[in-house]
Amino acid sequence: MTADAAPRPTGSTPKAHDWRKFALEMGPLGLFFAVYMATNKTHGIIPATVTIMIATLIALAVSWWLFRRLPIMPLVSGVVVVVFGALTLIFDDDNFIMMKPTIVNALFGSTLLIGLALGRPLLQVAFEAAFDLDDTGWKKLTLRWALFFFFLAAVNEVLRWQVGHGVIAQSSWVTFKVFGIMPLTFLFALAQVPLIQAHGLHPAEDGPADPAA
Repeated sequence: MTADAAPRPTGSTPKAHDWRKFALEMGPLGLFFAVYMATNKTHGIIPATVTIMIATLIALAVSWWLFRRLPIMPLVSGVVVVVFGALTLIFDDDNFIMMKPTIVNALFGSTLLIGLALGRPLLQVAFEAAFDLDDTGWKKLTLRWALFFFFLAAVNEVLRWQVGHGVIAQSSWVTFKVFGIMPLTFLFALAQVPLIQAHGLHPAEDGPADPAA
């Protein structure tokens, strides 16, 4: 999930370079899937792990070169990919790279909850360019995203356990990672539109936001 991938309020216009950010974030994952499907029967997940590590580093470098900044979520995800990918190679244990979505989502969820406990909805930092909400809206949206991140972490752990115990094939986990998480995230983001509309800061002539959301 990225801030750029979330639905924008009515009247906002995506920036022209959004497609480049999306490509840089999704490119390594696409290469991971392609290499895994081509090599897993003979070499397991190792070639795909090496591929996503290298592709992630290249994507981060290109992102810095193009925009002179690194979005926090892709940066954190990239660091975890490199660290857990290296552990996968060192110990020859697929569990490390398969734990990456759990670690990243749990980290994001925990960070958002800590921010709320400290009285600062950190989601506002990521989405401030896209949304203009009141304080209640930011708190509600932050809590919902935190819980969603924990949900994704739990789903990944269930699938990882099933792979480890032979209930499902590892290719099923890879397929869900590539083609399942993004649609779920998009649908969840879309479901937040009523809250965003209810708590958006509108011009005075538009009337106050409906607090019922």
